[in-house]
Amino acid sequence: MLRKVNFISSCFTMAHQCSCGDIHNDVELGIQYNLYQKIDTGNVECLNEYEEGSGVTVFRSWESRLDRDKFVESDVDDELLFNIPFTANIKLKGLIIIGGENNLHPNKVKLYKNRPRMTFDDVTIEPEQEFELCVDTNGIHEYSPKIVKFSSVHHLSLHFTGIDRTERIKIYYIGLKGEWLPAHHHGVTICTYELHPQMSDQPKKNIEDVNRTIS
Repeated sequence: MLRKVNFISSCFTMAHQCSCGDIHNDVELGIQYNLYQKIDTGNVECLNEYEEGSGVTVFRSWESRLDRDKFVESDVDDELLFNIPFTANIKLKGLIIIGGENNLHPNKVKLYKNRPRMTFDDVTIEPEQEFELCVDTNGIHEYSPKIVKFSSVHHLSLHFTGIDRTERIKIYYIGLKGEWLPAHHHGVTICTYELHPQMSDQPKKNIEDVNRTIS
């Protein structure tokens, strides 16, 4: 006697809790956090990084966010400043941060829109938005920028600071979620202007009137 067995495929979601106290599900986050592909990585700047070139490594796929071999650590104090140019205009909708262990975790981040090549002298300017950061070792806590302020972004600056009296900060992953539009490049239009109008430019009716008057 043959028995008919029904196989039911179940979909399991992973739930995690970070220091904010909420439970987060990681459903579809990997699909949404793909703006790292639109970063002009060759021109990313990270000021005060301990190891040169390490700052750009924190921008990668959400699936590889838990890679602890790639990180950036600050050098002389507890500040890091990222200048992030994009290859297209983006609409920023989400931000995920995985920071370092214990006191190496950044405490705050300020977001600045379309201010290329910022320095630490510029961070006294009021940012478009600021977040206090929670400890999120799994990379599932989302910070939500105000879309009305980040709807047309070609350059994003992120200024991270640590807790008071912290010597250094460390970041493993920065995830960016949103939409993008290809940048438009407008060509130069060359116009030639004539100082004296040509006879061919005159209305036909006016030419006939002149001929009639002469005859």
